[in-house]
Amino acid sequence: MHLDLRDIIHTPGAHKEFGYVLDLSGVELFGEHPFNRPVNVSGAVRNMAGALELEGRAESVLDTRCDRCLKPLQVKLDVPVTTLLAESLANEEDRDSDEIVLLENGQADLDEIFSTACILSLDGKHLCSEDCKGLCPRCGRDLNEGPCGCKKELDPRFAALAKLLDTDPDGSEET
Repeated sequence: MHLDLRDIIHTPGAHKEFGYVLDLSGVELFGEHPFNRPVNVSGAVRNMAGALELEGRAESVLDTRCDRCLKPLQVKLDVPVTTLLAESLANEEDRDSDEIVLLENGQADLDEIFSTACILSLDGKHLCSEDCKGLCPRCGRDLNEGPCGCKKELDPRFAALAKLLDTDPDGSEET
């Protein structure tokens, strides 16, 4: 969505509100499409003494999976966005700044601003609970439902030490 700001650019104290639904269903992250639901975007742009400031919020619910046990999981998304908007930059050094977004023909591309903010706000890891035990690496059983029958595997780095601790079935040490 392009928000036309030409009517408030040169009017200090003016503001313009916006609200719309952003569709991010085509975004794929790590082989999944977490944005299956619409993203509700709302906010306003204010002319504060000649500087345009955008304040807004993006809200939705993400459909993802627990990174340990792979159970389906829903995570609330609530992303506040605050940025400055400008028609041009006084210094070329400011061109790479993430804090200033350039207008194109007096319009702000809200889709770009809010989709970038939503994707960058995602956590790197989602868990169904802090104490999730995950899956057994051998049999794949969900360890949250109880222990599996797999024998605990010895770390190969400690194999020599384990031989020193081996004992005969009668209780005497092996030699």
